[in-house]
Amino acid sequence: MGNLVGSWRFKEPSTIEECDSTWGSDSESDEPAAEDDSGISDSVSPAESERAAGHAGDSTPQLTDSPESVPKMKRSFYAARDLYKYRHSYPNFRRSRQPNEYRNLRFYLNKIPLVPDGIYIEEILSKWRGDYDKLEHNHTYIQWLFPLREQGLNFYAHELTQDEIKEFQSTREAKRRFLAAYSLMLDFYGVKLLDKSGNVARAPNWQERFQHLNESHHNYLRITRILKSLGELGYEAFKAPLVRFFLEESLCHGTLSNMQHSILEYFVYTIRLPATRRRLLRYARQHYRPAHAFLWGPPPKKRGGGAGAGGSVGAGSSGIRAPAPTPEQQRRGMESTIFTPAGSGNIVSSHNATMCHELAEGGLKGCTGLGPNMGGALMMVGARAERNEFNEMIPL
Repeated sequence: MGNLVGSWRFKEPSTIEECDSTWGSDSESDEPAAEDDSGISDSVSPAESERAAGHAGDSTPQLTDSPESVPKMKRSFYAARDLYKYRHSYPNFRRSRQPNEYRNLRFYLNKIPLVPDGIYIEEILSKWRGDYDKLEHNHTYIQWLFPLREQGLNFYAHELTQDEIKEFQSTREAKRRFLAAYSLMLDFYGVKLLDKSGNVARAPNWQERFQHLNESHHNYLRITRILKSLGELGYEAFKAPLVRFFLEESLCHGTLSNMQHSILEYFVYTIRLPATRRRLLRYARQHYRPAHAFLWGPPPKKRGGGAGAGGSVGAGSSGIRAPAPTPEQQRRGMESTIFTPAGSGNIVSSHNATMCHELAEGGLKGCTGLGPNMGGALMMVGARAERNEFNEMIPL
C-alpha cells in the first residue's frame, strides 16, 4: 500500500478553467469563510522553473470602447498553472533527501549572508532603504528577502521547506525582519505600510516611484514573488490590501496603467481565498475599460437553467461565448480535433494538443510511441501556443 501511495501523482490541470477556482463557488454574499483553496499538505515543493511562469511584459495595449478596435487578448495558461501550483502547495513534489539547513531562516536571524554578495540582512535593512539604484539593479537579494518553495534566478538561494516555514513563523526575530524587508520594498515602489493589518497608502515619494514602476516591468515579477512569500510566511492577509491598492491606482487613477495586466493575471491569483479574489475582480470589472474586454470573470449565468439552453462559459474565461458550430463543422468534428497531414492516420484531440504543447516546444521529449507524422501536428500546436505566449518570462 505504501508503494501505491508513494507512486501516486496529482493530475495537473490542462486548461485555465481547471486552474482557476475563483468562480467555482460563486455567491452573492461572498463571506470569507474557510474557503481557502491552498490545498496545504505535508508534501511541498518548489514549482518548476518554467519559462512560461513569468509575466508577459505588461505592455497593456491602449483600448477603446469599440469592439472592432480591441486587439484580441487571452489569459495565459502558464500563469494560471504556475499560480495554481502555488495555491495548492506545489503538488507532485518529491521531498529532497538532503538535510534541511534552514538557510532562509538563518539568513533572517543574521547568522549567514546572502550568496553570492556576502551581505547580511541587517546591512540591507539599515543601509539600503532609499538606495533605489541598488534596489533596482541588484538582482540577487530578492530571492533571499522573499523566499519561496520554488527556484528563482539566483541559484545560490535556497528554496523554503514546510519545516522551515513552520520554524520561521514561530521565530519573532525573523518575522520582525521580514516585515521590515517588506516595508523596504514598498518604499522602493512608492507605497507605505500603514499598520499590522497590511493596509497600505501612497508614500511621500509616490509620484517619482510610480513613474519608475510604470516603466520597470521586471519589478512586476518581484511583486508577484513578494506576494507569494507573504502567503508562505504567515502574512496571507497582507496580500489583498496591496492588490486592491494597485488596482485602484492602475484602473481608477491611471498612475500605474502598465501594471494592469500583471495585477489581474498574477497578483490577484496569488490570493488563496476565492471569495477575496472574487471581490477584487468585481471591483476591477467595475473600472476596467473597455468593459467588454475584461477577461477575468465572472462567467455568464446559464440560460434557462440547463445545459441545453445555451450553456455557460467556464470559470476564469473571457465571458465571451463561442458561436455555435454549423452542421458542417459538427459533421467534420472541427471543434474537437486537429488533424495531421492527409494520409498520416493520426488525430490529436484539442485537449491532448494543449497538454502536448510543452512536448512540442521541447523537441517532443518524452513523447514516446507516437506515429512518424505526429511530430508535425505537435509542432503546429506548439507553434500556435508559442505565438500566444511569446512574451512570457521566467519568474524571479
